[in-house]
Amino acid sequence: MTAPLHDWLATPLGQRLYRLECKLVGEAVAQVFGWQLLQIGVWGEDARLIADARTQRKSVLARQRGASVAVHSRADALPIASDSVDAVLLPHTLEYEPEPHDILREVERILPGEGHVIVLGFRPLSTWGFRYACSRQGFPPGVQRLISERRLRDWLKLLGFEVVDARRYLFTLPWGPEAPRGQRLIESAGENIWPLLAGAYLLKARKRVYCKTPIRLSWRQRARVVSGLLEPTRRNDGRDVA
Repeated sequence: MTAPLHDWLATPLGQRLYRLECKLVGEAVAQVFGWQLLQIGVWGEDARLIADARTQRKSVLARQRGASVAVHSRADALPIASDSVDAVLLPHTLEYEPEPHDILREVERILPGEGHVIVLGFRPLSTWGFRYACSRQGFPPGVQRLISERRLRDWLKLLGFEVVDARRYLFTLPWGPEAPRGQRLIESAGENIWPLLAGAYLLKARKRVYCKTPIRLSWRQRARVVSGLLEPTRRNDGRDVA
C-alpha cells in the first residue's frame, strides 16, 4: 500500500470507510467455506477484512511488502495453481491495477467450480465518483479508474460467474472530518431508502459449473408404408384375431 493511501486510510473518513467494509466483508464471507481464502491487494495495514472468514486458511497477496502480506506477486500473473483457492477478495484492487481484466481472468483460473469472488468498488455516479473526477491524484489516493457495478457484472458474466449477492453502501460524503448527525441518519437508512446515493458497492459472485450430461438417443421403430399399406407392428403381426 502506498504512503498516500496509508495516510488517507488513517484519517477519520478513511477509518469510517474501513470499519464499514470490514463489517460488510465479514457478512459476505460468513457463508463461504473451504480450505483457502485469498485477498488480492492491500487495503489497510492489517488483515482485518478477512479476519472473520471461515475457511481453514486466509492469506493476503500483493506486489508490495507489508506486515499482513504473505505472498508477494503481481495480481495479473498469480503464482498459484488452477482450481486451488476457494474464495478471492478484491478490495478495490481492480481500481488500482492497470489491467483489471487480466486480474479477473486469473481469479477465474485459480477458483474451482462453485468458488466465490467478492469485489469492493466505488461507484462513478456518486459523490465519491465526483470527488475522484475532481482530484488530480485520484480519490482515494492512487485510484486509476472507477468501474461501475453494471460493467463489472458484465465482465463477471463473460467469465462464467453468477452474481449471488450485491450491496450498496457508503452514504458518507467524501469530505469533512466527522459525519454530521443528519448524515449519520442517512447512512443508517440509505441502503433501503436511497440506494442510488451510495458511494460504493460490494458484489459477490460464484463460478458456475456446467455439467456435460450425455444424451442417449432412443430409436423407435417407425412404421413403413409398403405399397400403400402399413407394415404390421409387433402387436398386430398380420394374424387374424378370433
